[in-house]
Amino acid sequence: MFKLISILSFCLSTICLSATELNQSSTQEEPNRTAKIQVALLLDTSGSMDGLIEQAKSQLWKMVNELATSKKNGKAPAIELALYEYGKSSLSEGKGYLQELVPLTNDLDLVSEKLFGLTTNGGEEYCGWAIQDATKNLKWSASNEDLKIIIIAGNEEFTQGPIDYKKSCKEAITNGIVVNTIYCGDCEEGIRYMWKDGADRADGKYMCINQNDQVAHIETPYDSEIGTLNEALNKTYIAFGQTGKEKKARQLSQDKNAESYGASNNAERAISKSKKSTYSNATWDAVDAMEENDDFIEEVEEEQLPDEMKDMNMEERKEYIEKKGKERAAIQAKIQEAAKKRTTFIVEKRKEAAGDNKNTLDAVMLKTVREQAEKQAFKFEKE
Repeated sequence: MFKLISILSFCLSTICLSATELNQSSTQEEPNRTAKIQVALLLDTSGSMDGLIEQAKSQLWKMVNELATSKKNGKAPAIELALYEYGKSSLSEGKGYLQELVPLTNDLDLVSEKLFGLTTNGGEEYCGWAIQDATKNLKWSASNEDLKIIIIAGNEEFTQGPIDYKKSCKEAITNGIVVNTIYCGDCEEGIRYMWKDGADRADGKYMCINQNDQVAHIETPYDSEIGTLNEALNKTYIAFGQTGKEKKARQLSQDKNAESYGASNNAERAISKSKKSTYSNATWDAVDAMEENDDFIEEVEEEQLPDEMKDMNMEERKEYIEKKGKERAAIQAKIQEAAKKRTTFIVEKRKEAAGDNKNTLDAVMLKTVREQAEKQAFKFEKE
């Protein structure tokens, strides 16, 4: 009997040790892994939310640039955004009056395109359903080292709809996804409408804004220079294939959308385009594709190449791509140099206007996301 117990004890300890080792190996991170920051924006597009949508349009690139100043383990993170709309009566009632417009992606031109395409009309705002859909259907990272955030903004009761927000928020944080809530209106009213309770249940932060305030864009002496450099930057992209033509057109279209909010916002977008961590286009641009895959030019079909490259031999094609790559790197460096001077200028202007801060989307959202990233060991450049 004693021998049998000893054998059983040995087997049990062996099984436990193996399970522990397996668990450790499954959670162990790759040493050179690039961390991710994933943010899903869930925007209320019911009839009263035009101001919120306008603020989001004007602040997209500012948010991207804020995240891009972070590093983890000495490396810039990969940034992925997703976009949902909810609360519009023209959307399907059976699907919760919500729609996933863009999945989690690093294609920020696509996010911009869909954001600028948003319109509003009346409807029911099912916050619990929207959070549940984003939690279940987006491709969130499985790593605990990554930052995963849902930001939901609206102005009606958080309790609407057949899916309990308490259950949705619990499910989100159980999967490592923080839920931040932004009530568009009076702060105390938002608390009564349970927006704060939703954030509290998912380790997030409750915020309130005046969605009808105009976001203040600080114009700087460097915006024009950065805008000119951006035009030169666009000339370094070598679109290949039909997809390339479409995405090149989207790139230029989103430049115009950013510019429609002024030179400052246009500069913010150009700064995003100057960084590989926020703007890489290997699926349609030959320069980025070549950097990702040395054999790209040998593998791509000739008919996919732009007309100016079709009559070149293989060596000439490589030299052409390399030349454009060097031109791009030089332009991006100039943009980043001007961006540093621009940031210094803006910081000084903010200090001068310290008592005139508006309670807008960028003011509350950027501060919160930064704080949550720092808790996750992301380090930001000091202003």
